Amino acid sequence: MRNELREAMLQAFAEARGALQAGDLQAAFVSLERAHILSQRRPLWHAQSHWLMLRAGWQADDWREVAGQLPRIVAALLFSRIWVPLGNSGRARVSAFQPMPLPEELRRLLE
Repeated sequence: MRNELREAMLQAFAEARGALQAGDLQAAFVSLERAHILSQRRPLWHAQSHWLMLRAGWQADDWREVAGQLPRIVAALLFSRIWVPLGNSGRARVSAFQPMPLPEELRRLLE
């Protein structure tokens, strides 16, 4: 993994964890969506992004998010190397199969 991509991914995860600890769920989800996009091709990191989204959903009492993340955790472990919908935010409110536009900064990191 390129150093710049790794650093951006680790930073997004660190920001998400900090926001979760502070109870800032909106900021946590923003960072987790970024971490999700950057980690989609790495099964363990990808699953971790879904696990943290599940935790954020739990903290927010958002049962749709919690229920939606459970199958995504399993799918991330099994299918990340085979196929992922590029740019998908990973949230339960979005189809797990829907590609989404990539912000230019993330596109550059993923090239």
